[in-house]
Amino acid sequence: MKFSNIRGLYTPIQPTVRQSAEHVSYQESLPDPALLSFIYCYWSLKTNQALSEPFQYRVVADGCIDIFFELANPQENFVMGFCKKYTEFPLENSFHYVGVRFLPTMFPQLFKVDASDLSNRYEDLSNVIPATADFITTSFHDKLSLPEIKVRFDQYFLKLVSQVSFNHDDRFYNALGLILQNSGVLNVETDIDTGLSSRQLRRLFEYYVGDTPKTFSQVVRFQNILRAKPSQQSLRENKLFYDSGYYDQAHFIKEFKNCYGVTPSRAFGR
Repeated sequence: MKFSNIRGLYTPIQPTVRQSAEHVSYQESLPDPALLSFIYCYWSLKTNQALSEPFQYRVVADGCIDIFFELANPQENFVMGFCKKYTEFPLENSFHYVGVRFLPTMFPQLFKVDASDLSNRYEDLSNVIPATADFITTSFHDKLSLPEIKVRFDQYFLKLVSQVSFNHDDRFYNALGLILQNSGVLNVETDIDTGLSSRQLRRLFEYYVGDTPKTFSQVVRFQNILRAKPSQQSLRENKLFYDSGYYDQAHFIKEFKNCYGVTPSRAFGR
């Protein structure tokens, strides 16, 4: 797989806002074409009017690393690492968060940061990449529109990309490609043979992705289910969980709930 082709094989989905609050909107915006190999999207999560109570935002497992901050308080900015399960953020009843979602492996490539140091948690960005934290602090405020936010991010990341040397280890990216091409449905011990030992492959996945090849495959498999958007009826009749590599329905429900926070029937209720 080409280093730059992750986007062509993988579409990380964050579906929960659309189902959770009437006056909360979520938008994604594509970066400059020259950044499409590195950044999946810029995103905005905001209230359209004050809510009657605080909002609980659930982020599903998507295999990515995100930078995010409250637009009215940009000096407090964070990075969220690879998560193998869903994460819930308690928010106020009025907010406007914006963020950058990096495609798998690209945050460590751009910033030379070990992804496993960030896994399953979020961290003050100033402790990880202080220059980017300073850029956000001084460049953003709550009067900016999403197109204006995009322009500022584009300018910053285009300059950054031009200055970075990337590690194009074909053996690692071919292994990543096999997982993505097979939607995570493969045996990582026997079905991945790209010239790396199991120990080497695990070490590279932990550095560039944030967890093991097996855990990343589980998240990819879960995301493939989300893209399929099955109805409750098709979940029962088509036995989608078998095609997606789950042992049985109980295994499927347990792993799906671990990644999403609710059962498949609730997530896909029609």
